[in-house]
Amino acid sequence: MVQALVKLNGNINRVLNIVKAKYNLKDKSEAIEFIINKYIEFEGEPELQPEFIKKIEKIKKEKSIRVDDFAKRYKLDV
Repeated sequence: MVQALVKLNGNINRVLNIVKAKYNLKDKSEAIEFIINKYIEFEGEPELQPEFIKKIEKIKKEKSIRVDDFAKRYKLDV
């Protein structure tokens, strides 16, 4: 586990104390971890979101072109 020394302003400190009390956490470290986990759930990884999966499925169904020599096909000077 990584340890970090962080500076918090008064408002952030109060919020951490509220989260700590509300969710019965033992210290501010757990409160920070809780908040970050909630953020991860909220934002999530784009590849796990349903919209992204639908987009990929749609792309997979599109017609593709077989290219044996990319440089030759697109006249790249390699």
